[in-house]
Amino acid sequence: MSGEWPSHKQVEASKAQSLADRTGKGKQQASQKQSEADAAAVPKHGL
Repeated sequence: MSGEWPSHKQVEASKAQSLADRTGKGKQQASQKQSEADAAAVPKHGL
């Protein structure tokens, strides 16, 4: 991201992934959120 603030989707995906890692629950949902956040970052940041 090189100095850019993470988007709302990226923050939510990170929280969901962290929770899934700690509890073992919601891994599929966390993965989906991460995929959506990554896809949204491409146009925003030109990755």
